[in-house]
Amino acid sequence: MREHSKLYLNGQWLPSAGNRVIEVTNPATEEVIGRIPAANAADAETAVAAARAAADAWAGTPVAERAALLGRIHQGMAARMEELAQTITTEVGMPIKLSRRIQAGLPAAVLESYIKLIGEYQFEERLGNSLVVREPAGVAACITPWNYPLHQVIAKVAPALAAGCTVVLKPSEVAPLSAFILAEIIHEAGLPAGVFNLVSGTGESVGELLASHPDVDLVSFTGSVRAGCRVATLAAPTVKKVALELGGKSAAVILDDADLPAAVKGTVGACFINSGQTCTAHTRLLVPEGSYAQAANLAVEIAQTYQPGDPLNESTRLGPLASAAQLRRVRSFIETGISEGAELLTGGAAPPPGMKRGFYVQPTVFGRVTPAMAIAQEEIFGPVLSIMTYRDENEAIAIANATKYGLAAAVWSGDQTRAERVARRLRAGQVDINGGSFNLLAPFGGYKQSGIGRELGKYGLEEFLEVKALQFKE
Repeated sequence: MREHSKLYLNGQWLPSAGNRVIEVTNPATEEVIGRIPAANAADAETAVAAARAAADAWAGTPVAERAALLGRIHQGMAARMEELAQTITTEVGMPIKLSRRIQAGLPAAVLESYIKLIGEYQFEERLGNSLVVREPAGVAACITPWNYPLHQVIAKVAPALAAGCTVVLKPSEVAPLSAFILAEIIHEAGLPAGVFNLVSGTGESVGELLASHPDVDLVSFTGSVRAGCRVATLAAPTVKKVALELGGKSAAVILDDADLPAAVKGTVGACFINSGQTCTAHTRLLVPEGSYAQAANLAVEIAQTYQPGDPLNESTRLGPLASAAQLRRVRSFIETGISEGAELLTGGAAPPPGMKRGFYVQPTVFGRVTPAMAIAQEEIFGPVLSIMTYRDENEAIAIANATKYGLAAAVWSGDQTRAERVARRLRAGQVDINGGSFNLLAPFGGYKQSGIGRELGKYGLEEFLEVKALQFKE
């Protein structure tokens, strides 16, 4: 049990202005594993005021000094790596073997990348008679989701601090525990008071106030399209900068010259990672009509190796969904797919055999899915794969682009030039070619309703900078 009774405000652990608490549930056991303060508007006001008061001094702190402080935070994260992995597994349900690498290891690597980046980044450049300078945006409100709780926090907080912004962080109330560990690490690292503030609570009580607050200069949000639209609406009257990383419905286009077994295996893995609770999950598998039967058989065979189990077991490949609400959502979509006439190849809405507790769902594969079906259009956020067919390359591209989302995609082909040609026609912010690996220096973000702006690398840093031109008389 992790009991956090205080918020991190202005360099101190302080009690909330209210007396409500939020319980954190282990999705594998349905047991309460933690409690955090349910902050209110007064707490959010305190956090913003602290960040505003610290903004000028932090913006003026030399880059080398900021990098050194971030380096101490990185050391703290490295020292508590196993604790972070175990904590996130118990609050989200990702299998521990993956949590060590993705939920704990990746955030540390992202932070390290920003430490190096700001030592090389050109914050100023000459352009004719102008000096173009990039300055901190000011106070940044970072509102993060539950599926990759620490990674999404670091993907915002690291570039914000590196850029010279002060931060108010509101983590998801579903999986907030790693954010409290991070706040402890930041405090021990000696970051100046007010530069980083942690306010735990709901979107309604804290997030909405941050998005609309006149003393917040930028809001960076990751979550659903509905919530992202709300954030943008609230931010509009103060005309603050808004960065949104929203949903996805990614297509994996398998061309007729691809290594079909490798492509199907890669797609199922990219669909089922974190129990499908990944915004870039490759949830639509597009194959030529003539390859459908083989692709369907392969997908079923591979999906059945993802048996749900205890996420703390080193051999588990598929953990539970993160919450009871998420379980209801995923089961509802599976039932919708069946009612729409998709062919249920494996899995289904019933609980996995023998799993009497925990928010578990069967790994599910649908075949003969058509573009108009809800399971082909909506983000399910569970281990549910839809297999679709196409007649030619142009139709494949049209199907892949025919959703409101554009976050990620994949192309598989035996011809690298052909794969790149198709990838260039996909309306997505990130396209993996033949299983290309994740690059934490590459821009991450989407087209269409998948969001505004980019995270990671120099692209993520620049979201937290304003550009100013100083004109000199020649």
